[in-house]
Amino acid sequence: MTSASSTGPGGPEPLLSLRAVVVLLLTAAAGLAAGVLAHLAGQSPAAAVLVGGGATGGALLLFNSIVGR
Repeated sequence: MTSASSTGPGGPEPLLSLRAVVVLLLTAAAGLAAGVLAHLAGQSPAAAVLVGGGATGGALLLFNSIVGR
């Protein structure tokens, strides 16, 4: 008996699409780079985390619109 959620012989569908993984990895890399650069420029670690978080939000919007659907 087959289940309605079965996707065929390849197994279950992946949790995230390839596009989502690429967007999230690019976003994380941009946020990490911004945070590290802010810390190296003399900001406190807490301020560097805030800079990285802000850059992550902006990068998510950017890469979501750039990476092809």
